[in-house]
Amino acid sequence: MSITVTNERKEVLFHDDTVMCPEYFSRAELKERRHEVNLKSGRADFHEISFDGFLMGFGSAVINEKLQIDSLDTLQRVGMHFMIRGEVTASIKGLRKDFRTREFEHNLVYSPEPEEKLQVERQPEIRVFALTFMKDRFIQLAHHNGPVLERFGENVENNRPVYPDQIYKMTPRMMQVIDEVQNCHFTGGLKKLFLQSKAIELLALQCEQFELDGVARPDKMSLIRSDEERIRYARDLLLANAQEPLSLGELSRQSGLNEFKLKSGFRKVFNNTVFGYLSEHRLEEAQRMIRQGNMSFTEIADELGYSSLQHFSNAFRKKFSCSPREFQSK
Repeated sequence: MSITVTNERKEVLFHDDTVMCPEYFSRAELKERRHEVNLKSGRADFHEISFDGFLMGFGSAVINEKLQIDSLDTLQRVGMHFMIRGEVTASIKGLRKDFRTREFEHNLVYSPEPEEKLQVERQPEIRVFALTFMKDRFIQLAHHNGPVLERFGENVENNRPVYPDQIYKMTPRMMQVIDEVQNCHFTGGLKKLFLQSKAIELLALQCEQFELDGVARPDKMSLIRSDEERIRYARDLLLANAQEPLSLGELSRQSGLNEFKLKSGFRKVFNNTVFGYLSEHRLEEAQRMIRQGNMSFTEIADELGYSSLQHFSNAFRKKFSCSPREFQSK
């Protein structure tokens, strides 16, 4: 990541060309670094922690004159920024507008473009907490974790920008979590476990706020006709291979949809998950077969792709509140 700091006279006050490879931030081992910069135009002290595709950073700065910070980051990261004191204005290539983050405000930003400019006005103190995720780590966290994350994850996976449409205020719980991170007393593996839980909690708190505001309400999400046709084709493929179900990846490939669109589209069209729909279908078929009376329970379980008779009986009881034999005797 290349960083250059200039003043209004275009004088270069600081430059750093340190290159960090993605593997550094993806290591399981927790790494900590401290950065201190002392210049006539200001000073900064920043603490950085990385592990398992997470990167946390927090610190403060004093700004004595208006500065511009140009960065070039090729690591493909999703960033969450919490402004505790002060304000900055960001201009990120690939986003259609600049946005300003002020005291007690936060955002979530991703751009496939590596260039970013920050405008920082003269101010007595800036305090900031940043949490970033490597792209693959964020996509992994987005799976099966609600409409907001699914929507953001789909955009990130497809190299589409993500940024706030409006200003969001930090909640008291967000402030508390940030304080817990900055004052963490754990060491070693326990520290990593603690910080990982706090990173995920902050993401959950942020997405909860977005969700309550309606950022990704189902009625705001629409499918074009061609995508709906692909969803229905995926359903047909799923049922045609019910005995040996296709994986999500294979369904996506054969239907021409990425996994996020397949899953979110399935919920919209069929009001169910992909494999929830398959489970419902199997059990409805089981009822039909039991009524016909031509097959044993073991044969039905095998025909519908259950791994065992016990697995089939448990699923049937959970769905219909009775065993297959009890259903047969009704």
